[in-house]
Amino acid sequence: MSDERPPVSWDALAAELAATREEAEQRGGPDPATWDAVAAELAARVAERPAAGAEPAPVEEPAPLAPPVAAVPSREPEPESEPEPGPEPAPEPEPDLDPAALRGGLEALLFVVDTPVDEVTLAGALRCPVPRVRTLLAELAEDYDRRGAGITLRRVGEGWRLYTREEHAGVVERYLVDGQRSRLTQAALETLAVIAYRQPVTRARVSAIRGVGVDGVMRTLMSRGLVSEVGTDPDSGGGLYATTPLFLERLGLESLDELPELGPLLPETSSLLDEHPDA
Repeated sequence: MSDERPPVSWDALAAELAATREEAEQRGGPDPATWDAVAAELAARVAERPAAGAEPAPVEEPAPLAPPVAAVPSREPEPESEPEPGPEPAPEPEPDLDPAALRGGLEALLFVVDTPVDEVTLAGALRCPVPRVRTLLAELAEDYDRRGAGITLRRVGEGWRLYTREEHAGVVERYLVDGQRSRLTQAALETLAVIAYRQPVTRARVSAIRGVGVDGVMRTLMSRGLVSEVGTDPDSGGGLYATTPLFLERLGLESLDELPELGPLLPETSSLLDEHPDA
């Protein structure tokens, strides 16, 4: 069963109201209750039905959903570009060093070294640039050759060293051979005896036993090949010295155990007191 009713006709309502009014007048006047019922009926019918020609209200459709936003892939941060290197600082000017002082210092260093020394080490000792030292070495070697000096400056490997000139080899050889044949002095023999019985021993200890400096004597014994440096004293840091196989060969000994005992060779205590009464 359909709930739809025909639309309200305002003409029909007006005719119905007129008939109702005439009926009420014939009965002696309008009844308030009747008019109230008519008004209520009219209000109900108007409320339930739309007016004639009125269009039904449109049904609101839900708003369309926004399209999904595609996920943007994450981008890794780009590495920061390294700053461009700035201009290199200008080289510092070389100190104004006295050429004569540099030349003298260089000769002194070359005179005391035992092995070839490189240019960087020489520059560090002289406190001057390496190119300056290289130039001085070339000038020094050229000067020795030009004036025919008894020494020559040669580059060996990565270092420089002074050598005797070959033309004077006979003089040097004659000196060394004659020196080997000469007899040792009393001071040299005493120093050699102390080293032989107390080895390994430092130069300072030998000086303390003898009561005098032994630097010159030690150089003589080492140049003869009778004594050599064998290590370093852990307490004082000084060099330790001992006799060489040549020492045993010259004395006709096979080992140091064949050295004579010191007891019979020491002087009597009474003679020492006579010589040193204050001891």
